[in-house]
Amino acid sequence: AAGTVPRRRPLRSDMGPELPLLLLPLALLAAPARAEGGTAAAAEVQIEVLHLPEACSPKSKKGDLLNAHYDGFLASDGSKFYCSRTQNEGHPKWFVLGVGQVIKGLDIAMMNMCPGEKRKVTIPPSLAYGQQGYAQGKIPPNATLIFEIELYAVNKGPRSVEAFNQIDKDGDKKLSELEISQYLKEEFARDGKKRHPSAHDEILADIFKKNDHDRDGFISAKEYNVYQHDEL
Repeated sequence: AAGTVPRRRPLRSDMGPELPLLLLPLALLAAPARAEGGTAAAAEVQIEVLHLPEACSPKSKKGDLLNAHYDGFLASDGSKFYCSRTQNEGHPKWFVLGVGQVIKGLDIAMMNMCPGEKRKVTIPPSLAYGQQGYAQGKIPPNATLIFEIELYAVNKGPRSVEAFNQIDKDGDKKLSELEISQYLKEEFARDGKKRHPSAHDEILADIFKKNDHDRDGFISAKEYNVYQHDEL
């Protein structure tokens, strides 16, 4: 869809546009993440560093929330199929690294990248859209892709210990319906957008449907899926 990061599948196309940045932790809770990548696949992505700032901290890692601009080109003829600066009023894109929100090749290519860094990366079809291509994005089958990336910010991701603890008001290491409901209310109030009265209940129900795997009425740290083996 227009205004989104190129990805294999939508995060939550029906409610995503309604959610502000601060609600990303819960938007992502509603779409269980799937880690991708690996050392074998990493060797297939060609990375050229175009600019490296003197201060390179923090470096990006799986689970971080990144803010970046990038252009996408077909390697075959150099034609541009995507430009983030022409989408969403030119705002840089926010996404979580290493969880499949973007194509696998970009998840690999943007690891260990620092704020202010620019890279040119070449991604083979097997780590992009494969034999099927992506007609909506004007990407033919078996296309090798080139991306020019500029990374602006590296933040703690929405499934970090900090994000979990922010919602877990009583510190019992599990998220209750009341805690997530209160967090939703606070973020809706902070965002200030008008929403249908049923939006709160629908999102709350969806979060528990997608994440309360054992149906005990709570979302545990394991179900929340904190990245990088962070200790709670």
